[in-house]
Amino acid sequence: MPVWSIVKVSELEGAKRLDAEYYHPKYQIDFSRGSWVALGDLVQMCQYGISQAMTEEHIGYPIFRMDDIKNAFLVDDEVKYIQIPDSVFNKYRLEAQDILFNRVNSEEFVGRTGIFKLSGDYVFASYLIRVRIRPNSPLLPDYLNVFLNCAFGVKQIRKLSRRAVNQANVNAEELKSIRIAVLALREQQEVKRLCDESFAEFENSKSLYVQAERMLLEAIGWDQLHLAQPKSWRMPLSRAREIRRLDAEHFQPKYDKLVNHLVKTGRAKPLGDIATYIKRGLQPRYVEGGNVLVINSRYVSKRLIDTEHAERTDEAFWHESARAQARKYDVIMNSTGWGTIGRTNCVLHDQKTVVDNHVAIIRVKEGACNPIYLAVYLNSKPGLMQTDKWLSGSSGQIELYPSDIARFLLYVPSAEFQQKVAHLVGQSYRAREKAKALLEQAKGNVEALVESGARRAP
Repeated sequence: MPVWSIVKVSELEGAKRLDAEYYHPKYQIDFSRGSWVALGDLVQMCQYGISQAMTEEHIGYPIFRMDDIKNAFLVDDEVKYIQIPDSVFNKYRLEAQDILFNRVNSEEFVGRTGIFKLSGDYVFASYLIRVRIRPNSPLLPDYLNVFLNCAFGVKQIRKLSRRAVNQANVNAEELKSIRIAVLALREQQEVKRLCDESFAEFENSKSLYVQAERMLLEAIGWDQLHLAQPKSWRMPLSRAREIRRLDAEHFQPKYDKLVNHLVKTGRAKPLGDIATYIKRGLQPRYVEGGNVLVINSRYVSKRLIDTEHAERTDEAFWHESARAQARKYDVIMNSTGWGTIGRTNCVLHDQKTVVDNHVAIIRVKEGACNPIYLAVYLNSKPGLMQTDKWLSGSSGQIELYPSDIARFLLYVPSAEFQQKVAHLVGQSYRAREKAKALLEQAKGNVEALVESGARRAP
């Protein structure tokens, strides 16, 4: 059914916008109820970040990008690094309670906002905007962060977004025009309490996963490995012919050291021996409002399969695409792309799910290996080393083929040990879910108070 609204020229806002989408009724908010203040009147700083090449090597300072904003917080699980002089670092160094706003990306991700609660030296990339509240502002930073993530903030961000093909943008001046409902300090403090509890649970989730990974590495005897790399090495041509590879990187001595060490444990098995299925997914047909999840490499990390933001397809594609169907307890691995290749996780939900052609499904024989343990192993140092060994391609595109994933050598300990690792991961998952629930409670509280027209206390 068509929807339209009529806006008189005299009623046009000072934003100099004539695009119909800007005036769509779905973005309208009644600012006459409660106390509303433009963000620009409350901030001490609204600053773009650094535009410079980054690296995955731990050299220089960690730098936050859009993907490092998760669940309204800045997280350093997969940060990149940047080398900059002290003068530049001092200009862009993040301070506690700074807020980062993603200003450009697909419309879905523009406006993703998170608050900095970590300790340490970090900077931020140019497609993020740092917002810092004035010391005498009537807003608490945690409240502002939650407001921008709740319905009243998202509506205004969507309205302001300047759309182009597959991309949208909100600049700093537009960000400062967003109106914030100023609630009573006691209400903001309750929001802060929920945010602090949420962040603590996210950190607890991270700690539990690290414990699981550390337990695994100790069992393998990772500290006993000496992986120093010589400047040159030799390899018989027969080995290169056997696996049809001539690139020197594949034959680095450290890989042989790892394999020999795993074999000596007496618990080494090729992944192909315990798997019944290792296949890549298919290019999906996205359907708005569909009920089938589509997981691509963007949504797979070592501690999370992001089903909240994943696209959807329909039942028809599901039935057409048996090869791409991921079941509960399947292990899925990113198999293309610099920076994401090798990221692995285990499907823990029952919802119908397919994976795209950049993701591989690994299905293990019943009783052969705990799939949650397997995901932790593949994400750990011995797993990622083998990702580096077996990846193929050039600087433009790298790939990990299912036939090579099957060659990965696993450390398969007792079922009891695997269960201990899986139990810690389960605790980590539950802590993360609790953290998300606390954050949703904070957002719901803010939306209810704003909706009711709550006013700032004297």
